Amino acid sequence: MLKIFVIAENQRGLLIKDGRLINVLEPGRHIYFDVFGRLKLECVYAQGVFASPWAEIMEKRHPELSARYLETVRVGEGEVAIVMVDGRATYIVRPGATAYVWKVLQEVTVVRINVGDNPRLTKAELVAYEKATATNERSTAAIAIVTVGETEKGLVFFDRELVDVLKPGRYGYWQIGRTVTTKTLNMRPQPVEVTAQEILTKDRVSLRVTLTSFVEVTDAQKAALATPDYQNHVYRLVQFAVREAVGGRTLDEVLNDRETVDAQIVNHVRRELGDIGVAVKELGVKDVILPGDMRELINRVVEAEKTAQANLIRRREETAATRALLNTARLMEDNPTLLRLKELEALERVTERIGRIDVHAGSGEGLNVLVDRLVSLKPRD
Repeated sequence: MLKIFVIAENQRGLLIKDGRLINVLEPGRHIYFDVFGRLKLECVYAQGVFASPWAEIMEKRHPELSARYLETVRVGEGEVAIVMVDGRATYIVRPGATAYVWKVLQEVTVVRINVGDNPRLTKAELVAYEKATATNERSTAAIAIVTVGETEKGLVFFDRELVDVLKPGRYGYWQIGRTVTTKTLNMRPQPVEVTAQEILTKDRVSLRVTLTSFVEVTDAQKAALATPDYQNHVYRLVQFAVREAVGGRTLDEVLNDRETVDAQIVNHVRRELGDIGVAVKELGVKDVILPGDMRELINRVVEAEKTAQANLIRRREETAATRALLNTARLMEDNPTLLRLKELEALERVTERIGRIDVHAGSGEGLNVLVDRLVSLKPRD
C-alpha cells in the first residue's frame, strides 16, 4: 500500500513508525510503501520554538537530526539566554529551562548573560530585549522596567533590599532568581492639606482649623526607608502640633496672633520630624472655622465695635464743624468786609435756587441803594 506525504516549504515532517521517530522529512513529495499501515506523519511548522515532546526525543535518540534542524538552548542557574532570530531578540530562556528552536528557515544565535553579575541591563540591551517572549511564561516578567520621571528619584529593591537609587530615565533589571520592586519619590515640594481639625481652645471654644504645608524630599533614600509614607507622617505631626498650639490659647489669641501660632506649629513639626530626608518648607493656618452660634456672636461684637467707632467719628466731625463755625463768626464780628462777603455768598446761593431775580428801582433810587437794602453791613433802625 502506497502512502504519499506532501511537506510544505515552511514545514518539516516527523515520520513515525510504530510510535517511534525514524526521520525528519524535508519539503516536497514523499512516497512510502506501507503494507501494514505502520507509518504515520506529523507535519510541524519549522519556525520558532519547537514545543513538542518529540523535540526532547529527537535530541536524546537522534542527536544528528537535532543538531541539523534544531538549536538546543539549555540554561544553567544564574544565567539567562537570549535567542536571536535573524539578528532580533525573540525569546528569553530562564535558568533551568531548555528550549528547542528551529534553525532551518532562519538564522538562530544565542546570547548568554550572567544575571548575578549583571542584574541591570544597559540601555541598548533594554531596547533590544524588552519585547522578547519568555519561552516558559510565569506570573512575573523576566525584565522589570523602571521609569523615573523628570522630577523624581527612583529606588530599586531586590527581595526588599535597596540596591540602587536612580535619576530620571528608563531602566531595566533582570527579574530572574529575585523579586524586583521599585518606589519613586517626587523631589518637588508637595502640598499636604490638613483639613477640618476639631480643636477646643483654652476658653472652651470649639474650632475647626485647616492648614496647608509644603513638604520636600531632600534625601530619597532616607525618606523611603525611614517611614512607610512620609506624607502621612508629616500629616500626623501637623495634627499634633496644631492641637498643642491652638489648645493653649484663647479664641482671641488665635484670631489676633496667627503668625505666632504658625511659627509654633512649624517649629514643633520640624523638631519632631528629625532627619528623615524630608523638609517642611512652609506651613500655616489656612482657615479658622467657628460654630454657627459663635460666628453670630462675634459678628454682633464686631458690629457693635464698628457702630461705636462710627459714632465717635461722627461726634468728632460735628465738634470740628462747630469749632470752625465759631471761628468764622468771630472773624466776621471783627471784620465787616468779611461779613459783607458772606452776605453776598448767601445772596448768590439764593439766586442759584430761584434762577432769576427782577430788581425794580423807583423814585430815583439807584442799584446801589437796592443792594444796600438787600445786604446791609450795619443793623437797620
